[in-house]
Amino acid sequence: MRKSAMRESGSDRVFTILNYVLLSIFLIMVLYPLIYVVSASFSSSSAVISGKVWLWPVEPTLEGYRAVFKNAMVAKGFMNTLLYTVAGTAINLVLSVMAAYPLSRKDFRGRGVFMLLFVFTMLFNGGLIPTYLLVKDLGMMDTVWSMLIPGALSVWNVIIMRTYFQTTIPNELLEASQLDGCSDIRFLRSVVMPLSGPILAVIALFYAVGHWNQYFNAMIYLKSSDLYPLQLVLRDILVQNEINIEMLGDAKTAAARQGLRELLKYSLIVVTSVPLLIVYPFVQKFFVKGVMIGSLKG
Repeated sequence: MRKSAMRESGSDRVFTILNYVLLSIFLIMVLYPLIYVVSASFSSSSAVISGKVWLWPVEPTLEGYRAVFKNAMVAKGFMNTLLYTVAGTAINLVLSVMAAYPLSRKDFRGRGVFMLLFVFTMLFNGGLIPTYLLVKDLGMMDTVWSMLIPGALSVWNVIIMRTYFQTTIPNELLEASQLDGCSDIRFLRSVVMPLSGPILAVIALFYAVGHWNQYFNAMIYLKSSDLYPLQLVLRDILVQNEINIEMLGDAKTAAARQGLRELLKYSLIVVTSVPLLIVYPFVQKFFVKGVMIGSLKG
């Protein structure tokens, strides 16, 4: 290849420089708030209140994290959120597979009608008040089920999973299994599921993130603080500044209490974000294969 063919033109060089500059600006805009929150969570309360924290922790301390893990309300909220995330994601995956697999089969009669009904729910719904009344009439108010059942199925995720089944599972495998006397349930369990690891991992992460960040349903359906998820506990602290006196530890003055209150905000944000940040790298490798294949039109 000639050297002239590999040289960048002046306009290409300018375009490349502009790309690097713009991407660097966007990176700073996204990364700096994250760095600030983490640095503030490890700084002293006096440094946070006085605005001394800019990039790195000032007067490093674990005071905020000790107060967070010392409080029973935060620990209870963490366990509730973990329960909602694990149980809710399991329910979501089971229902999604049960809906997506039949819709991916060409020999399933009436699948076009069922698909139309599924898509219809994406465009039209009863609204908040009818949904609230339905949950109330079903007796799920102030129960764990009110956090799991109303959002048990996402039509968008069903469409992605259905398309993945259509484009990834060869029809010849189904025909061969039927010749061997394999039932549909056996085929789904023994063939389809093992071959669908990428899409299952991606959809599970989508559902898990939704459950972990869920607080709106808890505000509507839950009355008992013992059932509050961690996000609702965080909301009470960030928005309403409702902090139990136990969280204040040995603070002796009003100024110290106010400083610890501000410090708790950043510590709680880190605590609620870290679990998903730990899980994401293990699922990230499935994203390209799972989402890109599943997003193709079937």
